Amino acid sequence: MLRQCLCWCGLQPAVLWAPPVTGLVFRFATVSGQRIDWRLARNCSVTPAQMGWMYLSLCSVSLGIATFFWMLGARLVMPFAWLEMAVVGLAFAMYGRHAADGERISLQGSRLVVELETAGKLERAEFDRSWVRVEPKTGDRSLITLSAQGRSVEVGRYVRPELRPALASEIRMALRAA
Repeated sequence: MLRQCLCWCGLQPAVLWAPPVTGLVFRFATVSGQRIDWRLARNCSVTPAQMGWMYLSLCSVSLGIATFFWMLGARLVMPFAWLEMAVVGLAFAMYGRHAADGERISLQGSRLVVELETAGKLERAEFDRSWVRVEPKTGDRSLITLSAQGRSVEVGRYVRPELRPALASEIRMALRAA
């Protein structure tokens, strides 16, 4: 009967005798040995290197067209082409600066480590696993607050709001089982 119940739930009977961390099923985390990692990052369709090549090709096309019309006598085309390239370059630089933003939550042994990277700036917070509280900031769709010993960190910026409760329960489950 237990075997049928486990199979119906999608679990294999061998899970009963495995170490606690390896028997857990995670949607957002990766497990390697006794370490559990959550890597939450922006969904960027273009890498900063690809953005650079795109910018160079855009500049060459824009300058080519501006040069053509400049040679035909339209003298104001060139300054506006340079202005356009400067503004687009600034927008691409801002995009590239934040393309690697993300959050990394790592549970290893008795330590929960949270690293937040924003525009190349890294913030790190360490908590004792047994003291950590996981709760939404205000409501179900708000950011997840990890707090312990007078410190708190908000995570979940790069997860859709409707999936944040699932992430919070997954972190709670890992904290209890580890």
